[in-house]
Amino acid sequence: MTGRHPLHSVATIRSIEEAALRMLPPYTLMQRAGKAAAAFALELLADADGMPPVLVLAGPGNNGGDALEAASLLAHARCDVTVLMTGDIAQLPSDAHQAYLRAVASHIVFLEPEQYDAVTRTDWALIIDGLFGIGLARPLSGHWQQLVETINVLPAPILSLDVPSGLDADTGTVVGGTEGIAVRATHTLTFIGDKPGLHTCDGRDHAGAVSVACLDIAPESFAVSSTPMVLNSIAAFSPALRRRPHNSHKGSYGDVVVLGGAAGMSGAVILSARTAAKCGAGRVFVASIADTPAYDSQQPELMCRAAADIDFSGRTTVAGPGMGTSRQAHDLLAQALATQAPLVLDADALNLISEEPALRHKLQSRRAPALLTPHPLEAARLLGTTTEQVQANRIDAARTLATTLHAVVVLKGSGSVIASPDGRIAINPTGNPALATAGSGDVLSGVCGALLGQQWPIWEAALAAVWLHGAAADELVRRGIGPIGVVASELIPEIRALLNRLIAEHAPHTN
Repeated sequence: MTGRHPLHSVATIRSIEEAALRMLPPYTLMQRAGKAAAAFALELLADADGMPPVLVLAGPGNNGGDALEAASLLAHARCDVTVLMTGDIAQLPSDAHQAYLRAVASHIVFLEPEQYDAVTRTDWALIIDGLFGIGLARPLSGHWQQLVETINVLPAPILSLDVPSGLDADTGTVVGGTEGIAVRATHTLTFIGDKPGLHTCDGRDHAGAVSVACLDIAPESFAVSSTPMVLNSIAAFSPALRRRPHNSHKGSYGDVVVLGGAAGMSGAVILSARTAAKCGAGRVFVASIADTPAYDSQQPELMCRAAADIDFSGRTTVAGPGMGTSRQAHDLLAQALATQAPLVLDADALNLISEEPALRHKLQSRRAPALLTPHPLEAARLLGTTTEQVQANRIDAARTLATTLHAVVVLKGSGSVIASPDGRIAINPTGNPALATAGSGDVLSGVCGALLGQQWPIWEAALAAVWLHGAAADELVRRGIGPIGVVASELIPEIRALLNRLIAEHAPHTN
């Protein structure tokens, strides 16, 4: 697929690296990594005057070797380079030891281990983190912990090589959880291929802007990779974008029913319904469990009905926003699950399914498309585990839900994970903390419902909905609106504008 951005597990990266090393002379990959890192560092230093001071932190393995190779090249480029070695030089791997010898022969200042305090100077133009790469399995402790604590509060930009030290490249969690620590980089240059952990969970807070250096590895070396993981992008769902023909009508774009609105929770169903209408659904019905309004005064185009009077057949249903967990909610959800129309399940619909085996069985037995949008707590309930365990490996949690429930799953959060029953995984790169507000998930479910109602394929509908949802928040922040204080309803017009822009720019013209 054009524009496909694969994500690779650590195991896959190691296989690719081993295949490449069999075809290359020793030290070649480290030289390439160091060259790429130095070139990237010089881009970051482009506006610096004179001989910019650069601090290079070199760890005890090959990640440290990459940093040392970069240090040599930066010294030759007239940077004022200081290196802090954090391991036993005698124990360096062979390639890293060769990089060390090259660095010693360059015009570089090496700090002694007892000179840790020297890194606290505040005039570094750049700090390069080459402490630990993808192989770290234990939390950083002792002097490494102190060192990371120190550089994390310095004002200089930080470039991490391959992965911020202390971050799990597979899961995006800080190694050791609350007991661990990781570098908070402003930029990460990752080698060979991109890693999922840089884009989800704690990853986005620690990796900063991520770039990939493939190190000129031959394409045949990547043949060992069969990963179905990608970074979500416009290219991933653009084949589903369609221009509207003049000769069309409201029936051409589907009916969407939003089921929810228990007593005291009517706002959620209204938010979802308004979003579905403004994202192109032909007709939108608000199916209220309680307190059915005569109409929505701000969006009178919505058709408000008592949920008990709604026929779910032949209509895309979004079930869950403000639905509650009453017996009536249970029975209405069962009716929606019995249809062979597309279904979006969110919020209390997911909670009911997690509590009721019969509802779970109905979901698993459906042949029509089903799209689930749990947050981590709802995912934990569905999996019979804890939120902490879900967050410890968001990719596995989403994949397990998708395969066991026979549905496409969007596990919401920083770097939302989209999973398909066939094993495909996508991680979404858009969005920011502006989405951490009540009703944001209701808006997302409305986008999903609108796209499914317009007969989008379910995988592309999920990818597009999550991308648009996050991109709308990004656009608000870009204009100075948020992230603090953004409310969910502000996302809706932004999503509509983005969807129309994408169609104008990417949808094919039809004859």
